[in-house]
Amino acid sequence: MPVRVVNAEESAALDAAAIVGGVPARALMRAAAFNAATVICARYPDRLRAGVTIVTGPGNNGGDGWALASALHSVGVTVRVREIAQSRTPDAIAERTLAATLLNTDPLACGVIVDAMLGTGTSGELRDAPLAAAHEIAAARARGTVVVALDLPSGVDATAGAKGTTVVADLTISFGSCKRGSLISRAECGEIDVIDIGLAATAAGLPSLVDAPFVWANVPCIAPDAHKGTRKSVAIVAGAENMGGAAILAATAALRSGVGLVQAITAPANASAMHTQIPEALVAPLEKASSRIANWADAVLIGPGLGTDDVTRALIRDVLDRWRGPVVVDAGALAAFDGDIDALSRTLRGRAAIVTPHPGELSRLMGHDVQYVLDNRFDIGLEVARILGATVLLKGTPTVISDPSGARLVVAAGTPALATGGSGDALGGIITTLLAQGCAPSVAAACAAWVHGRAAELTPGVRGYRLLDVLDRLPQAWTIDVLAPRYPVVASLPSIA
Repeated sequence: MPVRVVNAEESAALDAAAIVGGVPARALMRAAAFNAATVICARYPDRLRAGVTIVTGPGNNGGDGWALASALHSVGVTVRVREIAQSRTPDAIAERTLAATLLNTDPLACGVIVDAMLGTGTSGELRDAPLAAAHEIAAARARGTVVVALDLPSGVDATAGAKGTTVVADLTISFGSCKRGSLISRAECGEIDVIDIGLAATAAGLPSLVDAPFVWANVPCIAPDAHKGTRKSVAIVAGAENMGGAAILAATAALRSGVGLVQAITAPANASAMHTQIPEALVAPLEKASSRIANWADAVLIGPGLGTDDVTRALIRDVLDRWRGPVVVDAGALAAFDGDIDALSRTLRGRAAIVTPHPGELSRLMGHDVQYVLDNRFDIGLEVARILGATVLLKGTPTVISDPSGARLVVAAGTPALATGGSGDALGGIITTLLAQGCAPSVAAACAAWVHGRAAELTPGVRGYRLLDVLDRLPQAWTIDVLAPRYPVVASLPSIA
């Protein structure tokens, strides 16, 4: 079952749909709490010996905390509940009544602190009692106490992410779905475990989180009798003079992703470096791009390291007008259409196409402010995809892939090791390989972004590492380990703090 990525309103709608379908609201609360208890006991058995303090708020998130207290107490864990406000909802009041004897006002000295103050239904910055509790939790965490947040760390908006001071968690246990805000504010959430609580299996229109099983199921296998032809050929139109690194990175990523042949079509001044750095690649000059691509490539990447002068724009338009096969459009090729998305739409129609902007590129293409793009990162791609008739991969934290059909995929893999020049060029090479090998555009984009991010996660740090170090880990990232199910956890994301 795919894990859905939701905002606050969509999260409430999923709960409401389950209730209408016959699942009582309190049953959802108890499922969330009891399954959270299972995760905490499995993860922190040694820490539990020092006890657990659960900090509860007035709403249903606080009710989740009270139900969790009962669950942990029932298996012999020493549990204390710190109440920052009395329960106000009927289900929270009922759970508080069952666990009222666990109420305690002692200092937060324990093995695990659980943040159950504020959930998906709250927004705005912390203040008053929640703010004071957040500071106390932070001090305890600095002393080595593990902090677990239920659904979201308090202060992290389910839709928009962190707002001012927040609780910073080592683990966030997300109920039934993954919240947009947690993917925007990964540093505050620590590791994220999404657990099943009994919500509906279908949720039309909501984006899905890309994970290892999705990639494993959708990346085509390379047959034992494969040859360079069956592994397909990609052309990379990239690298103006003094920008040859873009072509090198894209070609390297394509070759490390299993393509059979790469042709780098680049400025003549870059040819020597290309031959030296990537002896497997064919090399041709930019002015021969259209003729070299025709009847040779299975997919084309165009744009990395290309400028925005009139000559480059004419080259890009010529290639896209004459090449009607699958194409990935990035960087300079997008800039050629700044402010004229309709012209790009006319050029791309009738082919399998993926555009891969970062927020700045998308803002220039659409004529929007960058902040508008960031504020609407989960939704704006749908509008662009419909206009272009192409898949849109909007880079960022997280990366969101939007298809003209209205489907969306969200990739949360990656670390700040990818926040460096050339990262998008490498991603383009991976996407183009999968597109050439027959993946549908949205699948190629999603799988490539996940593997790209996974390679960064396999890189043991950020400072001191180059993008080439990340690309060196692509072979390991392609070895996808689909672990045995560990119910109730249905998806896990590592900490990237």
